[in-house]
Amino acid sequence: MKDEDEAKGYERGENDYVILTDEDLEAVELETVRTIDIEKFVRRDRIEWIYLDTPYYLTANEKIGDEAFSVIREAMKAQDVVGVSRLVLGRRERAVILEPRGQGIVVWTLRFGDEVRPETEYFADIDKKSDTNGVAALERVIKKRMKDWSPEMVSDPIQESLLKLIASKKKSKKPARKTASKSAKGKEEKPSNVVNIMDALKKSVAKELQSRRAG
Repeated sequence: MKDEDEAKGYERGENDYVILTDEDLEAVELETVRTIDIEKFVRRDRIEWIYLDTPYYLTANEKIGDEAFSVIREAMKAQDVVGVSRLVLGRRERAVILEPRGQGIVVWTLRFGDEVRPETEYFADIDKKSDTNGVAALERVIKKRMKDWSPEMVSDPIQESLLKLIASKKKSKKPARKTASKSAKGKEEKPSNVVNIMDALKKSVAKELQSRRAG
């Protein structure tokens, strides 16, 4: 289907759509396309993480200077709260929270209420009782394995292996030799003995995946 044959619309019945033009959408454009007005504040620990979607870094612009930005940030820090607001992303208004972080502010988009299903639909049939001895044993294991959070915990081992392989190939690759004489230029060059880097990468990935499955 060509782009010119596509249209935006709302289905009101089988094969029956209300077509909306770009002009129609612009006419109902919300003010939150251009601004973020903090409507209310809530305690940071009252926000359920399951509603958090995507984080964005928020910075000050000409209309809101650094001083006003820092006042908002420090006030929220002092009260341990986050700001609740709304803004438009991709022509759709989204609820967001503004969370102070270091010297800046992070804007988290929130999932819509109907996107988060009630947990009882999935957990209702799970046995509430648990073996006390098993719980105690696992608690001891947890204490032994307790670590401070680090971004390295979510690193990509495959990517790291590929980067190490590429770095190794760069170091081991020898510069091409210059021709000994003019007469040698006319001779047909012999096939190179250089390893194909893509083949090496594929083998490395396959080996890594195989070792992870075996482990």
